[in-house]
Amino acid sequence: MFAEFQHLTRGKFVPYATSLRKSTDATFFLVRDELDKYLIVIGKKGICELFEGQKIGEIDRQDVVLCAKNDRNCQSLMSLFPSLKPQICNAKLSFGFGDRLGVATAAHAQCVQKEKLFPIFAQQSVREISRTERNWLDVLHSAVWGVFESGYDGPFGADADHVKKIEDLESAARAGYTMFTIDPSDHVKDPAKFDKRELVRFYEEHPMRRTLEMKYIGKSFTVLGEKLTFDEENFAEVFVTYIDAIEHVEKCYRALRAVCKTSFDLEVSIDETSVPTTSLAHIFFVQELVRRGVEFRTLALRFPGEWQKGIDYVGDIDLFSENLDKHVAIVKMFTGYRLSLHSGSDKFSVYPILAEKTDRTIHVKTAGTSYLEAIRVVAKFAPDLYRQIHKYALSRFDQDKASYHVTTELSKIPDVDKLEDSELPSLLDQPDSRQLIHITYGSVLTAKKEGRSLFKDRIMRVLFEHEAEHYDFLKKHLGKHIQLLGV
Repeated sequence: MFAEFQHLTRGKFVPYATSLRKSTDATFFLVRDELDKYLIVIGKKGICELFEGQKIGEIDRQDVVLCAKNDRNCQSLMSLFPSLKPQICNAKLSFGFGDRLGVATAAHAQCVQKEKLFPIFAQQSVREISRTERNWLDVLHSAVWGVFESGYDGPFGADADHVKKIEDLESAARAGYTMFTIDPSDHVKDPAKFDKRELVRFYEEHPMRRTLEMKYIGKSFTVLGEKLTFDEENFAEVFVTYIDAIEHVEKCYRALRAVCKTSFDLEVSIDETSVPTTSLAHIFFVQELVRRGVEFRTLALRFPGEWQKGIDYVGDIDLFSENLDKHVAIVKMFTGYRLSLHSGSDKFSVYPILAEKTDRTIHVKTAGTSYLEAIRVVAKFAPDLYRQIHKYALSRFDQDKASYHVTTELSKIPDVDKLEDSELPSLLDQPDSRQLIHITYGSVLTAKKEGRSLFKDRIMRVLFEHEAEHYDFLKKHLGKHIQLLGV
């Protein structure tokens, strides 16, 4: 088939052999030329009419149609090949591959052994979508095209990540997402950030207080041989901290149930607090969600230490391990859900512990680390462009870091004008410069001059021209993550 196609097109296009798929009536595969990628459909007129494209010839009396990688054509492919549609997770171990540029999934898919790990190929947060000026459908369809290109035929999911508003959940659901991560952090009353008198008044006036006092105060749970009891003081603290967040999660869940026509995976994230999640807080949160009929699959807690973006874990490994043991024991006590680790990019020192302690029953999310590998490609093959990006990132860092907790020291980052071209890629191995590039991604990707893209179009061109190297970088780096999880 490829030989006939090459003869027809006089070698103008290079096929992706891994993308070849056949239906009853047609053959499909991706090709590329010097400018872009395209879908090729070879079949009878009836099936070709499902796709927007231009007939460029015939092979064995079948039409050959050259199609753009657009939304309609992606939907048509998904309707013909159900394995291209995202599904819910039924595995113990799952992994989120965030892709801010929309061109990494084909490489991500090559990291996955489908029998051992459930991949979330389409994963973006509301913040990422806003900062990159993308939308839910673009993120999902970019992942589907990547899956198609790679030839991956196992199940995968689509996660609308860190969603705070019901309308965003509904939009993602209508776009076809199968996993929803609710971020109720705006409704968590962190005691360290509120006036004590205000918290006391909130507690005393809350209509659910007495009902839940009767349910919890005096009740004990044994976790790893330690008896934990709710008393008036610790109950009041977890109640005040989490009750509004729990009620918000319930509202979000009800809204999703109303709009989703099929089952979905729900994750709840309570990792955005100033102190680690206590055992009693974990118990209270889970018990209340269950009591309210909220069916959740994964729960992201706040663990000890610092989980900064784009670098390894900062903190006491032994303390983390001890804390994880307790939370794993609570999960086993209640069953029906798994723990989830956020900001999982590059946390190599804790991955083996996670794998061992949870028996590889966990969800891990990464995002920015794939973007950093893309910029590594730029640093290697377009050093002048990298220098421009780097300098622009420095100008944006103070503003962009406001929504992150990082300890980046810009003074430790070398002057890029004093480095040789060959030294630039190594900046992506240094914590401070990694965080500089990681945190300013939105500013870099949306920067414009006189209405034209300042950096993004050139970044995408470099990645297209050096696709093999880009994929190799991604497979090596993300593969390391997966290997350390015991896969």
